[in-house]
Amino acid sequence: MGKLKALLPLTLALLIAVGGSFTIYKWMEQQSTPAQAEVVTAKIQTVPVVVAATDLAWGTELTTEMLKVEKFLKQSLPPGYHSEPQPLVGRIVIAPCQTNEPVTTSRLAPEDVATGGVAAVLENGMRAVAVSGNKISGISGFIQPGNKVDVLVTMEDPGAKEPVTKLVLESIPVLATGTQIQHNANGEPAPVDVYTLKVTPSDAEKLTLAASRGQLQFALRNIKDTETVLTPGAKAGSTLASLRAAAPEPKKTATKRAPRRQVQTVEIINGDSRTTKKF
Repeated sequence: MGKLKALLPLTLALLIAVGGSFTIYKWMEQQSTPAQAEVVTAKIQTVPVVVAATDLAWGTELTTEMLKVEKFLKQSLPPGYHSEPQPLVGRIVIAPCQTNEPVTTSRLAPEDVATGGVAAVLENGMRAVAVSGNKISGISGFIQPGNKVDVLVTMEDPGAKEPVTKLVLESIPVLATGTQIQHNANGEPAPVDVYTLKVTPSDAEKLTLAASRGQLQFALRNIKDTETVLTPGAKAGSTLASLRAAAPEPKKTATKRAPRRQVQTVEIINGDSRTTKKF
């Protein structure tokens, strides 16, 4: 009986401690749950954004099949995004857009532009000029729309009356490349590569003259390279002199010296007179 009286206070204390701890735990859980729910809700807020369903080249007229909607986090929305695809149907793409990339306003031509192709991507004051080439001038197909090229021409120099190759245009954007069927000198159809370049009106004149008077060659350049290079042009004489060893200096020939003459002096005494002779 004495032992039971001693255990009773301990049991009551244990029950009170467990009940108090449980009560405090439930109260703290009720206080923290709403705040945590608000944080989680804020982190997962999304907004519908129109993206490309397939790769879109510049000049493409958008259709419903080319667009789809993806969820973007609210804090990472791209500038100029669109939430509905239907208003974009019929718009013209002026900048390449890859699959799943947002179709933003900056990638589209103004709403009043209803025709795709080169005309949709030309800025005011620029011109599109097409020139014919071949696999060699086009660097075996490595020149693609969006690249930049330098234009060289080989033609006769009117002043020197000799052929010269000269860099005439540099950092020219390539708008399009393609192949056309033209008749050759024998009247047979033959494929001809065509390159459409974006130039200013004055450069369009130079390009047209160079294409009509000489042979064009394109030099592909880094799209980030904006340095202007001035060249004198390559003529036959200067080109053939390239990487030529210097002419050897003429050998010095030893000159023979004439042998020194030994002089003998003889004094002749004749009475009171003396004469000297040298031999």
